Amino acid sequence: MKTFSIPYYRSSLELHVDEKNLHAVLNSRTDEYDAGKSEAELVRQALETPIGTPRLRELAKGKHKIVLVTSDHTRAVPSKLTLPILLEEIRAGNPDADITILIATGLHRPTTEEEQRRMFGNNIVDNEKIVVNQAFVDEDFEQVCTLPSGAELWVNKLALHCDLLITEGFIEPHFFAGFSGGRKSILPGICNATTVNENHSYKAISSPYSTTGVLEHNPIHEDMVYAARAVNVQFILNVALNAEKKVIAAFAGDLEQAHAEGVAFVRSLAQCPSVTGDIVITSNGGYPLDQNLYQSPKAVATAEACCRDGGVIIMCASCCDGMGGTHFEKLIVKGTVDEIDEYLSKIPPKETIPEQWCAQIFARILKKHKIILVTTYLDHELVRKANMIPASSPDEALQMAYEMMGSDARVVVIPDGVAVLAVKE
Repeated sequence: MKTFSIPYYRSSLELHVDEKNLHAVLNSRTDEYDAGKSEAELVRQALETPIGTPRLRELAKGKHKIVLVTSDHTRAVPSKLTLPILLEEIRAGNPDADITILIATGLHRPTTEEEQRRMFGNNIVDNEKIVVNQAFVDEDFEQVCTLPSGAELWVNKLALHCDLLITEGFIEPHFFAGFSGGRKSILPGICNATTVNENHSYKAISSPYSTTGVLEHNPIHEDMVYAARAVNVQFILNVALNAEKKVIAAFAGDLEQAHAEGVAFVRSLAQCPSVTGDIVITSNGGYPLDQNLYQSPKAVATAEACCRDGGVIIMCASCCDGMGGTHFEKLIVKGTVDEIDEYLSKIPPKETIPEQWCAQIFARILKKHKIILVTTYLDHELVRKANMIPASSPDEALQMAYEMMGSDARVVVIPDGVAVLAVKE
């Protein structure tokens, strides 16, 4: 019997798999990587030797209004470490700069003060100017241009009326944008609901290029890059993290060049050949990404790449914050999987409903696989209404899966499905 620690909320759950069933274990190699330097040293080194731009302290000289875009409570960006170093670097070039930290929420709920203190530390919350992007407050946004897809680009005014726009984030495989980080700080980060919705339309999500690890020809990625260039992002800081959410590499400088180097680094550690199993067990890497069902398709999509048609996917996600967005909740319980997909497929891009893309991806996967959701927070009756099967522990879920697939079923374990890029060879 093999025992696995599956990330769950702020801790983990134990999973036990008989060795005769265990077909493969897929892990990112980030935990094996030794940078040979501390987290702070890695960040400072990246800022000292930026890729494709002058140093940030040089860019800050003579600038008055500076906006620094950071991620919200759903992301594991180590801002408590990175923000003080970024602010120090800016003020080394311009001690009197008027700096605003703009929290990129996309369509997520506003980040609370308590969450900000946990993410940034008390010193930053008490002494810096912080604004939370709110995508549904129309007066906060201005139209910039039309994106390659034909969508209108509306961006938070603070980013449009500053002298220097900087973003920070982290890079990991992303289930429809290819990879996170870089340009995503702008779109969806600080755009209004209209822009985010159309960028995430049924048509865009349905593209064969809108998938994990793919950037070339990806229509969602192409709109995102265009948007970030249109608002003149002049400098980014992106980090790569291991399973403990510790920085193992940092990349700073040009929006595309620095991001590309970060993507290459993450791909080198995350990518592995997919292995087909009858049952695939995974997680969203624990908190903060497993805090609601809306975020959970990320890892389910990784499991999909390794699960045979008709197989079972076991997803461990605390869902401590519930279902996620209200629109997503209404859509995911709207009917059968086929009814949901048919309904969404008829929605034109410009009429895209907020959060419909996660319901669309769940529907796509549920057409071919049963999903057992391991959660101790989300009401199990609600899980059933969402066309999934509830369980309270990984072992309970695995027993249920054996009953469906047989006692000889091949089991693939992907402890952190967000950190792994499984590619069919």
